[in-house]
Amino acid sequence: MDHHGLRRLLLFTIAIFFALPIGGKAFSAAPSPIIGTLERVSGTAAVVRQDQILLAKAGLEIQANDILRTGTDGSIGVAFHDDTFLSLGPGSVLVIDEFVYAPRQGKLSLVFRMIKGTAVYLSGLIAKLAPDSVRFVTPSASVGFRGTKFAVKVEER
Repeated sequence: MDHHGLRRLLLFTIAIFFALPIGGKAFSAAPSPIIGTLERVSGTAAVVRQDQILLAKAGLEIQANDILRTGTDGSIGVAFHDDTFLSLGPGSVLVIDEFVYAPRQGKLSLVFRMIKGTAVYLSGLIAKLAPDSVRFVTPSASVGFRGTKFAVKVEER
């Protein structure tokens, strides 16, 4: 990575730290279980986990309450354990508020909170087994699922 690339990464990291919209959510000290994996990463992207900023790279494991962020040149693709797929485009911020996939115990829930940017969602088993348990929340609406695929764009206010 050249000098300009390192500088952009540093500025992006600082911006994430100071502009992070967490909304007063408390985090537990115990690590969350692994719920998915970053399958594809291009450009600048990061995963914010509690007080850590992790540079996004293919193979990075995702946990509930992670915040996925992409820079103006970034995009990521995530595969979740229930076969849900999510792609984020440039300049996106998404919070994984909840992911519970325990079909044998009858516990299924998925809640994404889109702060800004673009996303494409392809539903997995949670949406097929318990469609009322899946929500995609944006600043102006909350969407429940009956279909299998959709795209969303959230503009900054």
